[in-house]
Order: sequence, then structure tokens, then C-alpha cells
Amino acid sequence: MCGIVGYIGTKNCVPILLEGLKRLEYRGYDSAGIGIINSTECKVIKTKGKVSELEKLVNKENTVSSLGIGHTRWATHGEPSILNAHPHVNEDHTLFLIHNGIIENYASLKKGLQSQGYKFVSETDTEVLAHLIDRYLKLKNNLFQAVRYALNEVEGTYGIAVIYKNEPDKIIAAKKGSPLVIGVGKNENFIASDVNALIAHTSQVVYLEDGEIAEIFQDHFHAKTIADESIIKEIHEVDMSVDEITKGGYPHYMLKEIMEQSESLYNSMRGRLLLKEGISKLGGLQGYEDRIANSERIIISACGTSWHAGLVGEYMLEQYTGIPVEVEYASEFRYRHPVITPKDTVIFISQSGETADTLAAMKEAKKKGALCLGVCNVVGSSIARESQTGVYIHAGPEIGVASTKAFTSQLLVLALITLLIARRKNLNLPDGQEIIQELQTLTSKVETILKLNDVIEKIAGQYVNSKNFLYLGRGYNFPVALEGALKLKEISYIHAEGYPAAEMKHGPIALIDDNMPVVFIAMKDSVYEKVVSNIEEVKARKGRIIAIVNEDDNQIDKLVDHVIRIPKTIQMLQPILSVIPLQLLAYHIAVKKGLNVDQPRNLAKSVTVE
Repeated sequence: MCGIVGYIGTKNCVPILLEGLKRLEYRGYDSAGIGIINSTECKVIKTKGKVSELEKLVNKENTVSSLGIGHTRWATHGEPSILNAHPHVNEDHTLFLIHNGIIENYASLKKGLQSQGYKFVSETDTEVLAHLIDRYLKLKNNLFQAVRYALNEVEGTYGIAVIYKNEPDKIIAAKKGSPLVIGVGKNENFIASDVNALIAHTSQVVYLEDGEIAEIFQDHFHAKTIADESIIKEIHEVDMSVDEITKGGYPHYMLKEIMEQSESLYNSMRGRLLLKEGISKLGGLQGYEDRIANSERIIISACGTSWHAGLVGEYMLEQYTGIPVEVEYASEFRYRHPVITPKDTVIFISQSGETADTLAAMKEAKKKGALCLGVCNVVGSSIARESQTGVYIHAGPEIGVASTKAFTSQLLVLALITLLIARRKNLNLPDGQEIIQELQTLTSKVETILKLNDVIEKIAGQYVNSKNFLYLGRGYNFPVALEGALKLKEISYIHAEGYPAAEMKHGPIALIDDNMPVVFIAMKDSVYEKVVSNIEEVKARKGRIIAIVNEDDNQIDKLVDHVIRIPKTIQMLQPILSVIPLQLLAYHIAVKKGLNVDQPRNLAKSVTVE
């Protein structure tokens, strides 16, 4: 959840580090720091707050070096402060370390180091690792081996980068459970926790795997396992441009990403629809279609917004394939001793492909012989590499912490998976063709919804001071209610709850009064009349109602305070459309409250710790 960047080469590393940290700030923004080593000095500059604050300090120093590391932090051990910010150092300030992840046995390691005279100044687990490496440096007099020996004592997760005054020609990097990538340049090399930090400088990258440690020089690198076995790493070409990770004239990444959804959905389905055959084509699942279709059960495991996508996927898969589906929080999955068999398929959904809980759940399912299918956005991510089969959603880079376009692309890919498996089971050709025809209309329908931006902004202005929201939906749109509520609470800090509309009278109805905004997703589907009845119940208690309805619906107008009309599609695809107004509503409320929608407090984009 933190951001790592490092550079070794012929250029001044300082602007490169700062630029990289800005690209990575969506991963954590509690504090930031850099450490540099040159022929005359070893220097650490760090501060509480955002990278912009660090940049002010760095500009005052006029620092130049061709070797350095930088970090932007999401706090785990210890509150955001200068002392807890990275890099952390050894006692003589010759060794600098940055770290993502959690050292689970840091307390016992710290106790042992204290008994040997080591003193600690921070509350972090990372400082323990800095001193542990220092101890082995005194024994081995070799940075690579000192890091390797230290990591053999560590329990937990880490992505680290280390530099040392007495060996100023290298960066040592190592990974276990936290992403780390080497950027390969000409007479320069880089290290980062995300390729976003590198693409302005190189398109050639090397992904480190768990249990690997690399020694990175200006003009080459080599890698070993933590057990000291040499390995050969493959260089990958990254197909991404700087333009894709800039705001493109929008005031916030989140608004840009909402407005990109017509394009992102098109990219998610491009080349994957076979209308004549009434089926989808998913190259990542080739050779596994029958095994999935013959599964006795499908489990979907995910966290946060991806879990909501999984809930929609459950409706899709059960309706069209007849296979029983369960949706599990990845964070709970492996701790409840789940019953998994080789006859199960487990779908793991993660935007980043690095979500620690989801990766841990995948490893548990693998042990028990299930087929593990990954659905993620980031090419080359850990889930993409660890899964036996899978599908990229191809939504493009998503920088805003609150997921928008990745969610709708996840829904679309789950629809494609459903179509592929259903056609292998009992879905006939005309029905398959109907689904494809509806998929092909989605992009234009999304564009129609996005034109409602000004209308939704005006509605948002009336609810800026609300303290609570209730979101209600039924069937396919119950998960949309959950996602709408999550978006609002993530970026506006307004308490919001999503509920099945029919469950309202079993508790939440007690909250409704003339100060309570209630958002209904009321599509003209098989439960429409039931939802209208629920709207009547709220109106009778003077709740303020915002309704998302189909564009041909004139029945609800007299019952609600605000109507947002959107195009109609088949039930399985309607959530892709009905969630977009909720994204815009949350966005505009947060902006009108003067909040940072791209970097909401206490949150980070890629949750790489459990």
C-alpha cells in the first residue's frame, strides 16, 4: 500500500525519485521521504504529509546524486510522522532502507537486537529490518548477503530497496508478498512498486517473484533466491504511455476515469465477441472452458469493490450456467477453513492484482486443488502470474483510489465468462446472440449516462450536508446499492449503507425521517413493482428519495424527489449502467465538500497488507 522507487545511473536521481513518488502517491500519502548517497554525503530527507511537502524540502537542499531511493507511506506500524517515515537507517546513517508490507515477527527481532545494544527511534517494523541488515553487514561485510541473511529471519511480507554508503554502486531489492519491479534502461536502472513510476523512463521491466532478491547496478542486474540460488529473469515490454496516467485536463483522476468508461468497456470486450456463434472468446481461459463448465461449484473471492463485482457475478453465473456460486471476502476466506475440492473453480477478482488478502486466498485454494482463475487489470501483476488461468479486464490505469472504471470492466468480464460457460452448457444460440448484441450497445448507453453529469451535480449540491445515506436495490442491483454506498463513504466521509430493498423494513426503516436521503436503484425488471412498494414505504416516512430508473419510466416521478433516467438493457448488464450515476453522485458531493476525491483519508489504492 506504500510506494517504492529507486534509481541508479548517470543522471541526478532526485527529480526522478520525486516524479516517481508522485506517480505512486495513490498507494499511500501519510508521509514521504528520499535517501541518497554520493561521493560526499549520505542524506535522508523525509516529512509527514504528501509528496508535495517533501518536494519543498528537497528543493531547499539542492541535492544531487546518481543513487537514491524514495518512499511514500500508508501507515501500518506507527502513526504518520517524520520519525516513522521511510527511509529508515542504521545507527551510523550509512544504510538506507524502504519497505512495503508487514514484518510479523518484528517484536521478537527487535527484542533480540535491543539486547545487542541496538537503539530504535521509530514505532515501525521497518526499522527493525534496517538494524537486522546492519548486524549481518558487520558479520558478512557484503550488502547482498547481509540482506539475504536478514530476510531469512523475517516472517511476513515485504518489498524492499536498500542502499549502502560502502557499496554505492548498487541497489538491493527483494520481494515477498508485496509487488516490486525492476525498470531496465540504458546505463541506468530503476526499482519501483508499480510500473506507473517507470514508464516515463523505460518500457522494459522485470517482475520480481516472492522469495527473490536482486542486485541492481547501473548497467546490469542479477537475481537470486533467498536461498542463494541464481535465477534468470525475463524482461517484459510494458504497453503503457504517460498520457494514460495523467489527468488529461480533468480536475481529478476519479472524474477522468468515470468519463473514460465508454472507452474502458469497449477495450474490455474488444475482440472478445463472436456474434455469429453467440459466444465470447477469452484467450486466457483457452483449454480450461470444460473444466469450468463442469465445476460442481464456483467460488468468487475478492475484497471491497471487487467483492461487489463478485456478487453481481454470482447472479450472472447462477442464472445462465446453473452452477452454484458462493461469494467470499478474501480476507475471511482462508481463516474459516473453507471446504474446497478439486471440482471447484475459484475466481479471484482484484483491480491491482496485488491485493494481499486475495493472493493469500488464492494460495489456500491452490493447496486444495481447485482451479484458480484470476480477473485483474494490471498486466504482469501477482494474481495474473499466480493463477492457473484468467482474464485481464483491460480497463487501463486507474489512479483514483475509489475504483470506478475497473468495477464496470470487472462486471463486463464476468458477463463474458458467464456467456462462455453458459454456451458450453445449456444457453441456446439466439439467447447468446442477444447477450452479445446488448454488450455491443453498452458503450453508447454509457455515453448517454455520462451526459447527465450536470444534472447529477445539481442533485449532489442538495445533499452536501447530509450525515447519512441509505442505498437500496433488489436482485442484480442489490450489489450496486452496496457499491454506491461504498463510493460515497470512501470519498465524502458520509456514513452510507447499502441494503436489499426488501430488507429495509427489517431494521433500516427505523432510521428514515425527513433528513435521510435514500437512493433507490429501480430498474424495470422482474422485481420492479416490489421496489416501487419499498419507495412508497420510504415516502410515507418522509424520506428524501433519489431514484435511478430506466428512461421510459414515468411512474416513479410523483413518488420521489429526484429522478435520474438511464438506458435499459438486459438484467445481467444493467448494473454496468446503473452504477455510473452513483459514482458521479459520490464524486460531486465530495468535491462540493472540498475533499480530495483522488486521495481520501486513510485509504490507499493497492492493499498489499493483510
